[in-house]
Amino acid sequence: MHDVTGSHPTTQQDKSRQLQRRLYLAAKRSKNRRFHALYDRIYRMDILFRSWEQVRLKGGTAGVDEETIAEIEAQGVEQYLENISKQLKSGKYRPQPVKRVWIPKTDGSLRPLGIPAIRDRIVQQACRIVVDPIFEANFQDSSYGFRPKRSAHQAVKAVKTDLIRNWWVLDADIRSYFDKIDQDILTSLLKRRISDQRVLKLMKQWLRSGVIDSGQWQPTETGVPQGGVISPLLANIYLHTLDTYWKQNYSSLGNLIRYADDFVVICKTKGTAVKARSVIEHFLKRLKLDLHPDKTKIVEMSKEGFDFLGFHFYKLKSIKSGKLLPYCWPSQKAMKSVRRVINQITRRKWAGRDINQVVTEIDRVIVGWRSYFKVGNSTRKFQQLDKYVYQRVRRLAQIRCGSRGRWKEDAFQNWLSRLGPKRFYSPGVCGLKP
Repeated sequence: MHDVTGSHPTTQQDKSRQLQRRLYLAAKRSKNRRFHALYDRIYRMDILFRSWEQVRLKGGTAGVDEETIAEIEAQGVEQYLENISKQLKSGKYRPQPVKRVWIPKTDGSLRPLGIPAIRDRIVQQACRIVVDPIFEANFQDSSYGFRPKRSAHQAVKAVKTDLIRNWWVLDADIRSYFDKIDQDILTSLLKRRISDQRVLKLMKQWLRSGVIDSGQWQPTETGVPQGGVISPLLANIYLHTLDTYWKQNYSSLGNLIRYADDFVVICKTKGTAVKARSVIEHFLKRLKLDLHPDKTKIVEMSKEGFDFLGFHFYKLKSIKSGKLLPYCWPSQKAMKSVRRVINQITRRKWAGRDINQVVTEIDRVIVGWRSYFKVGNSTRKFQQLDKYVYQRVRRLAQIRCGSRGRWKEDAFQNWLSRLGPKRFYSPGVCGLKP
């Protein structure tokens, strides 16, 4: 397969990565340098091709224009990207409004998600490829979310390590973070590193393009739409100010560990945890944000635990040493969520489906979920989920057999051992039992 310029894709990706490396090193050398020649790199064909590949691999549904990835491939990717490049170069590019959909949360409420048109996703990704290294050079080690070579697993391990010698935690929750980001403050933060007015205008267009909700256009004068390709970077730029402020002035109070808008501060004493909350509340007001009064709490680890990135952290007595040590396993919220998905796959009304398709869907859930939570002390929770999957699959098989006595336990067990779903738990897959 060759890319749109006739060169091998690897060569094109190498060129874009070389550009990123140069920008990163330049930004690293000078923490205050402002970059001015960026826009013309966004519409380079090697950058757009790499952007297209990343958008295509991620998939997703169409935006407000209903244009799909399959349709773009059918009409020709090369011509499609060339048209985008021409629009950007001539200054005629205008983003379309974001399509808003509502995603159900485990507590029964709904979370808004913005789906940009695929064309806009490609341009946002191109912009992110060019701009991200400049800000990445400044980001603190305490930030783990949506950054290259950093992950939620690293954040979980950092929390667990810090909890060995610390006993108090500020479990923080920023109220409606993405909806409340002040766009003027965000623009001023972007200007600290970018002087290219065309890039700044491009980002402002995405912020102000509005949303289509139930067929009606709504303005977006505040906030950053969740779901946009560029949104995680913008969200990190906004809270990077908190990371830096904390490191420079208050790191003695405790260790701040952040993943996007989800963060904790791990402290030695109750007094330092209380002080940490006060300091952070005061600073967030400068960003026109506030902590959620009901979801933000100070936790004493010898008496209770807290949830972070889907894990529940708790201190328990070690069987080997007898000391209280930190453990983590899937939170109740995470357990409820995966059970709901398995329940939907194995509902009674799907009894007539091909059982192999049902097993394939269950396996997909198990593999993804197990891969994420295996870094914790998840054995017991995995075993509970294996029991739940067994019960759901057995019930579905009984429904398929009907009520005429065709059910044979031996036959079911034989099928289960040969063709049944994978297991959440197997020796060596996850940490020790808590």
